[in-house]
Amino acid sequence: MSKTRKRIIILGSTGSIGSSTLDVIRHHPEEYEVAGLAAGKNISLLRQQIHEFKPRMAVVKTWGDSLRLQKEFSKTGIDILAGEAGLLELVTKLEADLVVSAITGIAGLKPTVAALEAGKNLALANKESMVVAGQFLKKIAARTGARIIPVDSEHSAIFQCLQGQKKRYLKRVYLTASGGPFLRLPVTDLAERKVEEALKHPRWTMGKKVTIDSATLMNKGLELIEARWLFDLQPEELQVLIHPQSVVHGLVEFQDGSVLAQLSQTDMRIPIQYALSYPERQLSFLPALNLAEIACLEFYPVDDERRYPLFFLARKALQAGESYPVMLNAANEVAVNAFLEGKIMFGQIQAIVEYCYRQHQPVELTSLDDVFVLDRQTRVRANQFLKQLVNLKGKQR
Repeated sequence: MSKTRKRIIILGSTGSIGSSTLDVIRHHPEEYEVAGLAAGKNISLLRQQIHEFKPRMAVVKTWGDSLRLQKEFSKTGIDILAGEAGLLELVTKLEADLVVSAITGIAGLKPTVAALEAGKNLALANKESMVVAGQFLKKIAARTGARIIPVDSEHSAIFQCLQGQKKRYLKRVYLTASGGPFLRLPVTDLAERKVEEALKHPRWTMGKKVTIDSATLMNKGLELIEARWLFDLQPEELQVLIHPQSVVHGLVEFQDGSVLAQLSQTDMRIPIQYALSYPERQLSFLPALNLAEIACLEFYPVDDERRYPLFFLARKALQAGESYPVMLNAANEVAVNAFLEGKIMFGQIQAIVEYCYRQHQPVELTSLDDVFVLDRQTRVRANQFLKQLVNLKGKQR
């Protein structure tokens, strides 16, 4: 009798996490089948994925791409849908055991919510959803019985360290950060770094947005907010350590002085495989970690606000809570996108986020609609300030 394979839906299948997820599935064909795929603009890669994994449903961003793919795959029985409506149909109507949420930014929030409302277990790589709407996602999961399994290497590490532990014994959680590509660069040289420099991460291969967030350390600030909701922790229970080797991904300190840590190779396919197989563990197809070869593991506090101002701003947003994380995330998305498009300098990412923080008037968030309203309002404000920066840059030429 053949074993029943776990059915997987992947949101953001052509991105870094999505592609890595498919590689894990490729190495474990007896364990998983791809039920559905969703992608944005990379239609050529999605086409290859559809040919290889033969999902029952695929979703693209535009109707034009959808019509072209429908024609190409008309004889296969694969449904090709488009847009937000297609995403929501994918996660609600298609039968699946696990939804991998890997769409970057707040764009991933609605399908993430829909998957949880449908009672589907969620492998969460879209940290922004938990940052802006963690309190709502946890309530939905509790109501529907859906399980949220973190995919980020740091949160996966904490999740693993907490297995079988009583929360009342926990004292502190540590997320680790590589320090990004500018860890050793003089602070005075940071402001004018170019896009290609910021994208040269010393340890991880990731998508562009998260790689820039790593360079500013905003990534770690957002991860603190995510961890607050994932593990029901208070701000004072959350800490970050700079760990350049990126071998230790997270640590949990207990009241008795014991510290548990999770170590592994610097490869996102490891936490992805854990999320797919949970609560089981599967044989890895990757090289084993060799601590003797690494020899040295370094850890440093994050104590230089001049080097990582956005991290400290994120900590303030974590402490303030309520609407501040929503504002912070929206402003950062606008700023990082502008930097990637060459509109601003690296140091001006900070300027845009700080401007929005100063202008923010805290509001009570009573529903997901409130989250989306505040997100849109913040983006308008951030883009208005961005326009001023761009105009000023033009006048200085």
